[in-house]
Amino acid sequence: MTPPSDDKLCRIAFASYRNITVSTAAKFAERGVTPADFFTLPASALGAITGVRSDFFSEERRARALEAAREERFFVDNHHIETLFCSDSDYPQRLAMCGDAPAMLFALGNTAAMNAPRIVSVVGTRHCTAYGADFTRRLVEDLAGALEELVIVSGLAYGADICAHRAALAAGVPTGALVAHGLNTVYPADHRSDAQRIIAEGGFVATEYTSKSVVHKGNFLARNRIVAGIADVTVVVESDMRGGAMSTARMASAYGREVMALPGRVNDTYSRGTNQLIASGTASLIRDAGDLIDLMNWPRRAEEGTQQELVLEIPDEYMPVLEALKASPESTVNDLCMSLDMPYSQLSSLLFRMELDDFVVALPGGRYVLPAKS
Repeated sequence: MTPPSDDKLCRIAFASYRNITVSTAAKFAERGVTPADFFTLPASALGAITGVRSDFFSEERRARALEAAREERFFVDNHHIETLFCSDSDYPQRLAMCGDAPAMLFALGNTAAMNAPRIVSVVGTRHCTAYGADFTRRLVEDLAGALEELVIVSGLAYGADICAHRAALAAGVPTGALVAHGLNTVYPADHRSDAQRIIAEGGFVATEYTSKSVVHKGNFLARNRIVAGIADVTVVVESDMRGGAMSTARMASAYGREVMALPGRVNDTYSRGTNQLIASGTASLIRDAGDLIDLMNWPRRAEEGTQQELVLEIPDEYMPVLEALKASPESTVNDLCMSLDMPYSQLSSLLFRMELDDFVVALPGGRYVLPAKS
């Protein structure tokens, strides 16, 4: 076997090797086996180090993996595709916590968006109804208006997926498409222009599949674990009892991520799955963006044209008066003098300063109360 020429080549070959995931890659690393070692050490040595049967490392299998990787290396270099290995800092860090995640992603566009502070996956049936489409548009628009550093991800499929991507583009927030094929094509072809816009407007298109991979039904189910694992929360818009969105929801729940589902009428086909997710406790109910923001406890963006309320530091000398007014609202100066055992002149001066600082409100008859905001 010809020794591999560079680390990038070895990583592509290693990640494409059967049964190599984030978890197995980490186990090799723990034993001191790098991707380069994987293709240079004798099979017997690798077997002894890892405890894996040596035929897993047969020279023929490794040679085939390297040859395929050389072709893929040529493709990614010529198309400016980034390769993100699971130990790299720019690999999606949320996804890196999922043991069955792919050891490598191939990506076009703004890969930094994969590690944005707030990532929401939006998924649903390909047969999205007007109810689901309208909700998706409003949800993404309202999230975009309320949150900083937001990214919306989905799978570029028909229905809820493309509705979420287009809503994000319209709202001016980055969106990421996780696809189930190599980056030499776009599936469905109808969404090619959407993929181009996603990349041009600060988002990304990413996959675990090489350019030689055949588009296969099973790829879409496998892809769903990436959609679930890359996000903080997954929103299921509409689904029947079975389908890709339901599998994505279960995967997200298994990863310990939040899942939310849009409720619908019990006799509506594409609300049966979402209703079941809510009823089983797998998903929290979502009615609008506020439900999601509250569940995630994310800070809202300050509304334009309004001032953020300042948290005032309370002087120590004000505290006894504030406590007295909490215990006995609408106290007079004389009442406060008696309860605080403070001279009238000293207390009058103190109350005046507190009134100017908005800590108390003076009422007719010399009575004082705490302001409503307190």
